[in-house]
Amino acid sequence: MPKLVLKAGSRPPWVGLAAAVWVQIAAGNSYNFPLYSSEIKSVLGYNQQQITILGVANDIGESVGILPGIACNKFPPWLLLLVGTVLCFFGYGVLWLSVSQTVENLPYWLLWIALCIATNSNAWFGTAVLVTNMRNFPLSRGTVAGILKGYIGLSAAVYTVIYDMVLNSSSSKLLLFLAIGLPVLCLALMYFIRACTPASGEDSSEHVHFLFTQGASVLLAIYLLSTTVIGDTVSLSGTISYILVAIMVILLMAPLAIPVKMTLFPAKKLSSAVNSSDNLVQGEGGSTQTNPLLTPTSSATYLGSFYENEEASDVETLLAVGEGAIKKKSRPPRRGEDFKLREALVKADFWLLWFSYFLAVGTGVTVLNNLAQIGIALGVDDTTLLLSLFSFCNFVGRLGSGVISEHFVRVIIMS
Repeated sequence: MPKLVLKAGSRPPWVGLAAAVWVQIAAGNSYNFPLYSSEIKSVLGYNQQQITILGVANDIGESVGILPGIACNKFPPWLLLLVGTVLCFFGYGVLWLSVSQTVENLPYWLLWIALCIATNSNAWFGTAVLVTNMRNFPLSRGTVAGILKGYIGLSAAVYTVIYDMVLNSSSSKLLLFLAIGLPVLCLALMYFIRACTPASGEDSSEHVHFLFTQGASVLLAIYLLSTTVIGDTVSLSGTISYILVAIMVILLMAPLAIPVKMTLFPAKKLSSAVNSSDNLVQGEGGSTQTNPLLTPTSSATYLGSFYENEEASDVETLLAVGEGAIKKKSRPPRRGEDFKLREALVKADFWLLWFSYFLAVGTGVTVLNNLAQIGIALGVDDTTLLLSLFSFCNFVGRLGSGVISEHFVRVIIMS
């Protein structure tokens, strides 16, 4: 069945990006560990060493992404999201049964495995939306990665607001929300996270749309931090709390304004004749046929010109790579191309990235897992403000890295 051909400025990729924002918030559920670790320690009578080992399970589950990484090239995104919802439901469900004492005396090893399973849903959620959207926007992969990773960094602040203003700072209610609310959310958005044939050229308004999305995420970050500070400083009534949460939800829906704008104010076609001629090829016997953007034949044509002509279009190459149409030659892949695992393991770049990620992210998750105990040691019983501040800084780093990387990639391509 031929794929849908989409022109520059088509709505489906932007709808998928708006839905991916919510899935990324769900994918940040591992950042909630400081919110309920103290409750596990007090209710179940665990010592600090046992809580630290549970934090290791939290990190292992979040970080082990080799299975969803392999699956994303073989199965559609909705299947990865489905696996993530199942893991989230069963993992956090077991933790809720234990913390709420619905089921008593669950063994420690079972809770360790349950937490590992629960946070492993992050890898499935994140891989599904990140890979899909980077393929849908091949010319802006750094920007898309920065936006989506930025929202997952903001997820801790989002959960903090929900924890304080909706769940009344109840750890058992938070675990129940994670076990039921997140799977329902991802199931509802599953249809919108799907691969779309990328536009054949760069749309002039695409840059403006990305700037709007980045601006909306920055506004959300400032709002979340401000709301947490206000909630920690003064006592808010139930009505005010729900209003603040409603504003947060509206800000989370801001990326949806882009496809809505495309629907209400469609871009004018300057030359329909040119557009139609670009999609027609001469068939056998002189007949005219439609040329799908990413059929194997057209992608193979891109491949031939890629190695023989140095001036081949970067767009065509990216589309051909994403569709799997490029046939590997005898030479090893170059930097920027797709590597198999065995090919990557012998590259210095791979190990440089691995050690950088290990050292940088490792220190962050170490602080995060012990954030509640750090706050208690400093005389701060309520660690929600610390977690919200951590989330804000996490967001700034993630969004900034995407913007900076995209800038340098474009500079290199233009040079």
